Amino acid sequence: MSKLIDLTDKRVLISRTDSIGDVLLTLPICTWIKENFPSAQIIFLGKGYTLPIIDSFKSVDESVDWNEFKAVPLVDRIEKFRAIRADVIIHVFPHKEIASLAKKVKIPTRVGTSHRAYHLLTCNVRLNFTRKRSEFHEAQLNHELLRPFGLKELPSLAELEKSTREFQPKTVEIPSEIEHFIQKHPNFTVLHPKSQGSAVEWPIEKYVALAKKLANQNQAVIFTGTNPEGAQFRGHIPTHDLIIDTTGKLSLDQLIALISRSKHIVACSTGPLHIGGFVGTQAVGLYSPKRPIHPGRWQPIGQQTIALVNDEECEGCKANKACDCIAKIDVEKVLEAMHFQS
Repeated sequence: MSKLIDLTDKRVLISRTDSIGDVLLTLPICTWIKENFPSAQIIFLGKGYTLPIIDSFKSVDESVDWNEFKAVPLVDRIEKFRAIRADVIIHVFPHKEIASLAKKVKIPTRVGTSHRAYHLLTCNVRLNFTRKRSEFHEAQLNHELLRPFGLKELPSLAELEKSTREFQPKTVEIPSEIEHFIQKHPNFTVLHPKSQGSAVEWPIEKYVALAKKLANQNQAVIFTGTNPEGAQFRGHIPTHDLIIDTTGKLSLDQLIALISRSKHIVACSTGPLHIGGFVGTQAVGLYSPKRPIHPGRWQPIGQQTIALVNDEECEGCKANKACDCIAKIDVEKVLEAMHFQS
């Protein structure tokens, strides 16, 4: 590799304009930059709905909403991008238009993977590594983009876990009826059944069975999700004094606050599960062992996390066939992971 790039006093733009979980697993690279270049200023470019995540991380100095760029004409978009005054841009999530803008405004150092054809024309520092066949975790792989700045080895999962402690969500009020429930039942479990289609999901019937068992053990349960997600399973939620439905009732700020106060969160490979890892809640993730969606690549990172699969040696998953083995994860296995006895 050519001479290492010094980030001292530089404005570093991290571009990650996709979902909550992906953004969370990108934040640890900000920690590495700050530890190695304390005077660097980190600006994080994300989509508006992920800003509560970005703004909760200590190593991020500024956040920028990509949606605000899309809302203005191209000529204004260019000037708006120039106003960021970035010295370096790191394309963690490849995005053709953002790569083009970065070149048009002449950001001096433009870092991306060599696996995107448009990066050949828009990036002047290109890294050759593969994600799909890698044995490393997604958060580790994001660090590959830091090699031009002196990173020699990818961090261990234990080192990544330390970076989650920089996540400090804001204190926000949540709807009064939910707050009253929490005040009455402070040791509650969050169940987040859906993933907006981003992951293989555990069946809603299993979540319902888990909720009933928890309630029978005098443990409170809060179902979460967006309003459209709630419409898919709301009718299945058991009627019980210890079980409530909050789908469609919480902003992301409020969901973060709720999860940070919960004892457990159970979910598939989706953003709220990763939030649980970052805020120190016991996060129990339900996964398929199929590559590249297996827990080795996408498990939550944090102080109290666990990833469950039904069978690590599932023949269907090994053969990359359509497989519903996640549905076979037993409710008792989840309870055991939560340190409860059924």
